[in-house]
Amino acid sequence: MTTTPRDTAPAQSPPSSAAKPPRRAAGTARWPAGTASWPALRDGVRGQLRRPRSPLWLELAFIAWLCWLYDDINNLSPLRVASAMANGRFLLHLEQTVHLDPEASLDHWLAAHSALGWVAGTYYDNAHFVTTLGLLALVWWKFPDRYRPLRNGLILTNLVAMAVFWLVPTAPPRLLDPARFIDVVGQSHSFGSWHTGALATAANQLAAMPSMHLGWAAWSALAAWRILPPGRWRHLVWVYPLVTAVVVIATGNHYLCDVVAGVVVFAGSQLVVERWSGWWAAREARRALSDPAPVAPHS
Repeated sequence: MTTTPRDTAPAQSPPSSAAKPPRRAAGTARWPAGTASWPALRDGVRGQLRRPRSPLWLELAFIAWLCWLYDDINNLSPLRVASAMANGRFLLHLEQTVHLDPEASLDHWLAAHSALGWVAGTYYDNAHFVTTLGLLALVWWKFPDRYRPLRNGLILTNLVAMAVFWLVPTAPPRLLDPARFIDVVGQSHSFGSWHTGALATAANQLAAMPSMHLGWAAWSALAAWRILPPGRWRHLVWVYPLVTAVVVIATGNHYLCDVVAGVVVFAGSQLVVERWSGWWAAREARRALSDPAPVAPHS
């Protein structure tokens, strides 16, 4: 029986398209179905995590709530004068023990310069409100993606400070010993003074510890740092808390301990918020990546 060329032809290998795909190199990413590359994946996650601007009514509600808490604590002031005086004496004694008590020398120097005292008093009464609220509104309007961590940090800073105001009322130097410390803000009749007239009863005069002038100033510097473009002039935002520290001590309104405590409260509160925000973002990213990619319908 003869054989034909067809019978003797060697078996052909399967087409290359059916060949087993090469093994993925170690360390390379396994992309979800339908994702072309890491930039596409990254943009998809960012798109799912992007949140719209917080509604204005909610931000105003936060401010009104904090003002209500502050006023409620302020109403307790007449009942806590003795405790506030004792706490003020303790802080001053502590500073004198370690030879870090610049309050009296700075206060007397500023009181001897009336024009500069008026400027410092006006700065003390108004700068923290104008700067903090102005930056808060700017970040809310122009940088909504950076707003929530900063807003939440400021809220937590105020809540921690108010808890200390309630638990540890502290008289400022100008009230602790008027014969030694001069009330520069009241003496200079600065613009918008909270130490004289009808506004005097609206401010908590026994809330020296911690200094929220410093807490707000440090927050404002951080907010400005985050929205300004990179450059050497960007570092100047940190001059603002330094100037504020000198002013609040020289006007007889805070101890050095208050200044340090204000910065610590701000830094701790902001750190907690940043960690929480990072955890939330990672959680949402995992959810976004775990969702199956949509499959295009067959034609």
